[in-house]
Amino acid sequence: MVRCYKALSNPPPSCYNLRKVKIHVRRLRSGNGGSSSCAGDQHPQLESPGPAGSAGGTPNRRTRFRLQFPQLALRRRLGQLSCMSRPALKLRSWPLTILYYLLPFGALKPLTRVGWRPMSRVALYKSVPTRLLSRAWGRLNQVELPTWLRKPVYSLYIWTFGVNMKEAAVEDLHHYRNLSEFFRRKLKPQARPVCCLHSVISPSDGKILNFGQVKNCEVEQVKGVTYSLESFLGPRISTEELHFSQASPGNSFQQQLVTKEGNELYHCVIYLAPGDYHCFHSPTDWRVSHRRHFPGSLMSVNPGVARWIKELFCHNERVVLTGDWKHGFFSLTAVGATNVGSIRIYFDQDLHTNSPCYSKGSYNDFSFISNNNKEGIPMRKGEHLGEFNLGSTIVLIFEAPKDFKFHLKAGQKIRFGEALGSL
Repeated sequence: MVRCYKALSNPPPSCYNLRKVKIHVRRLRSGNGGSSSCAGDQHPQLESPGPAGSAGGTPNRRTRFRLQFPQLALRRRLGQLSCMSRPALKLRSWPLTILYYLLPFGALKPLTRVGWRPMSRVALYKSVPTRLLSRAWGRLNQVELPTWLRKPVYSLYIWTFGVNMKEAAVEDLHHYRNLSEFFRRKLKPQARPVCCLHSVISPSDGKILNFGQVKNCEVEQVKGVTYSLESFLGPRISTEELHFSQASPGNSFQQQLVTKEGNELYHCVIYLAPGDYHCFHSPTDWRVSHRRHFPGSLMSVNPGVARWIKELFCHNERVVLTGDWKHGFFSLTAVGATNVGSIRIYFDQDLHTNSPCYSKGSYNDFSFISNNNKEGIPMRKGEHLGEFNLGSTIVLIFEAPKDFKFHLKAGQKIRFGEALGSL
């Protein structure tokens, strides 16, 4: 049914009468009878409404159902959505996509037959405001809990994530005023002995996700899922800061990081679960020359999510510390995650992570080499380096001779101070 406006015989200004006009669609039938049809039958005919059984009559029930079926209106509405701006379209399709994946029995599948397409699960997850949620969680962690409430809350957390409070420097749960203090609890000195026989130790407690040589400028975040080395570390830092030899501009990014002939580039990824010890330490004797902060998303770095989203570590907020050790280039990267917007480096008071003043897609550099300090920040093996709030990921990328060997297995649990590898 189509509505049109028809002027009255003597209308006042701007006055119209709304009349209903019915559309009858006739299709020519193939066969002998087709030639006898007049040419006018090939087009829709407009008729005035009349009583049933009059000339032309009303359309049969099947035709009327087709004309009034709401798919036409739905298609028109979806067509309007496709013409909207990208932010508005994303805003309006986001709730519908959530319902599409949550409702049982494919309740919204009929929408896909009329032109609507749901956002992918990855795109839907990336659209979640994780930075805002993490800032809100950080504020909540700072709220001081009443003394009577501390033990029940912390006991629930200990039971859920399997925290070993016997290793904590302070075992009394009433000592921790808020969740943030509990997450960043210190350990007893004898709880984590540092291995002195191996050149590289684990900087934190956690789970080994991946390790090995860097090949073709690609690093594995989990088995079978890689990310770009240059996207992760950012553009190469000047050789003056890192005391490196000048590399040929034609070399790949990986070759530019290797400073000594015969050396290779290695990597190791350690995932910190919520129940793990949240501080991280220096994995070897080295010198920190530069800090690069990448503001970004704060998606979960759980191994299941890492298999799902390619280049997850390149999307997330991270702090890259670069420098050198006795075998050449060395870097330690602290990667943020959901509810882990706070990354703290003890010797860098100017670092502020998950701040609304920083935008995604950029990075901020800071050099620890100055006229008064030409050596950077020396770090000893096992020395306190920084801390997370809740849990996240540590990525080591370093240069070493070809005979360097890891003493690890993928998926194994490891604790701070245990050996990662040696020559």
